[in-house]
Amino acid sequence: MIIDFACLQISSLWDKLLGAIGDAAGNVLSGIVEAVRTVFEGDPETRRQVSFSVAMIALSAKMAKADGVVTTAEVDAFRSIFNYPAEEARNVARLYNLARQDVAGYEAYAEKISKMCGSGQKGCPVLEDIVDGLFHIAKADGALHEKEIDFLARIADIFGIGEDRFTILTERHVNPEGDPYGILGVSKADDFATIRKRYRSLAADHHPDRLHARGVPVEFHAAANHRMARLNAAYAAIEKERRAA
Repeated sequence: MIIDFACLQISSLWDKLLGAIGDAAGNVLSGIVEAVRTVFEGDPETRRQVSFSVAMIALSAKMAKADGVVTTAEVDAFRSIFNYPAEEARNVARLYNLARQDVAGYEAYAEKISKMCGSGQKGCPVLEDIVDGLFHIAKADGALHEKEIDFLARIADIFGIGEDRFTILTERHVNPEGDPYGILGVSKADDFATIRKRYRSLAADHHPDRLHARGVPVEFHAAANHRMARLNAAYAAIEKERRAA
């Protein structure tokens, strides 16, 4: 998964955003939220996309600090996920570091972000997109660690994502080629019509038009494509199993 900020005309947007936040690293949470709200007040579509990107940067910075130590490998993992123009490295690094150093805890960030992104309602689809993206970042070093899973579970809880939905998200990332029923979030006891309906609903949720409407930047759609590939494979496996039976 790669997020390419170039297509968002990042230079002008992030200069404005970071200019509005200021340089204080002590408590920037309220500044970030207020800047996103006011800088892009007249452009709700851009505001949704910038909100999403800010959420990914800020929470990934907090996640890197979740174990109490920010290593070079963790920072490199972040950089491997976010593909930004060389001239924007300073701006992106500044926001990442401000969020990482902020005295506000990650739970406070999650609470604010849950109101800043998407519909502003807990459990809205864009919040699940953010958790899914954080999973991608967490496993960028080749493994999902216990403290990272705990962090993600708490974020999901704050976002209003139920335990059942979080279990499905975890299954897709921890064991993507495992139980196809778990990946689709269905039961072996379900009839095939129910499973097909569920699969079609998931496919619709990951359509580019649906993602764009939620405020997910186009550059993030690659992650949805990977997710859809796992869903397709799970559905095909179940269909093959049911036909054989």
